[in-house]
Amino acid sequence: MLASTLDTTVTCAIMVTAYAGIAIFADIFLFLVKVTYFIVEGTFRIFFPVEEKSVAGEIVLITGAGHGIGRELALQYASLGAKIVCWDLNEKSNNETAEEIKRANVASAVYTYKCDVTNREEVFRVSENVRKEVGDVTILVNNAGIMPCRTLLDHTPEEIRKIFDVNVIAHFWTLQAFLPSMIEKNHGHVVALSSMAGISGLPNLVPYCGSKFAVRGLMEATALELRDLMATKEMNIKFTCVFPYMVDTGLCKKPKVRFPSIMSLLPPKVAATEIVRAQRRNIPEASIPGIFFHVNNVARNFPTKVGLLLRDFLDSGVEAD
Repeated sequence: MLASTLDTTVTCAIMVTAYAGIAIFADIFLFLVKVTYFIVEGTFRIFFPVEEKSVAGEIVLITGAGHGIGRELALQYASLGAKIVCWDLNEKSNNETAEEIKRANVASAVYTYKCDVTNREEVFRVSENVRKEVGDVTILVNNAGIMPCRTLLDHTPEEIRKIFDVNVIAHFWTLQAFLPSMIEKNHGHVVALSSMAGISGLPNLVPYCGSKFAVRGLMEATALELRDLMATKEMNIKFTCVFPYMVDTGLCKKPKVRFPSIMSLLPPKVAATEIVRAQRRNIPEASIPGIFFHVNNVARNFPTKVGLLLRDFLDSGVEAD
C-alpha cells in the first residue's frame, strides 16, 4: 500500500515537472515567433510607414509655446484642425503665437495661459481653468526647456536646480494634471522633448544632459506603468519622446559644427514638422534627424574608445557661453 502511494506521488511529480518544462518551451517558442514578427514588421515600416492619424478636434496643450519649437508646433497643429492651448511664462510671446495662428486663417481655436510649469500648484490651478474653458487635454506636449551652456564647475546651484525644474520636474506636474482624464477616457498622447544630449553626453551641457536623459527615463517608465495599469484592455494612450539635434531657437549661442553641410542647426519649423509626424505615427522614440538615433545605438555596441573616436571625428557640440 505504501509502495503504491509512493509510486503515485513520484508519477505526479514527474508529470508536473514535464508539464512545466513543456510550458516553458512553449513560452520560449512563442516569444521567438513574436520577436521575429516584430523585427519583420519594424523593417517593413522603415520603407512603408504607418499612416499619420488625424488630430482634428484634439485639444493640444504645448508648454513653452511662446517661441521656437513650441510656436511652430502650435502653428502646425492648428493647421491640422486641432484646438491649441498655449502655455508660457512670457505672456507677450505667448499671445504673439496665438495672433500668428489667427492670422494664418485656420479654423482652429487657440487659447493662451500664463503658467510657470515648475510650480505644481500653479500647474494644477491653470490646468483646471483649461478643463473648464476648453475641455480635457488629449495631446500634451512637454516642450518647455532651458539650456545654459557652461562647464559643470561654472554652474551655480540655483542654475542647476532651475534646469532640472524646467526640463524634468515640470513634466511630472503636467503628467499628474492631465493623465487622469486620458486614463479615464483611454484616449490621449503625451509628447516630450528630450534631446540628442539626452542619449549622448556633451561637454558644457552636463546639467542639461542629465535633465534630458531623465526625460527619456520618465517617458519610458510612465508608458510601461500605464501598460501594466491598463493590461485588461487595449491602451489608447500613446507616448512619444523626441531627441532633436541642435535647433536654431537661440539656445545654442555658440554651436560647434565640423560638417555644417550635414550637421547644421535645424530650423524650428523642420524640427516641429518631424515631432508632429512622429506623434501622428505613434512612434515611441524618434531623433531629428532620424539617422542619429540609430548611429548612437550602433556606436554603443562598440568599445568605448570607438565612440570617443567618432565624437572626435564629428567634433560637434556647443562652446561655453
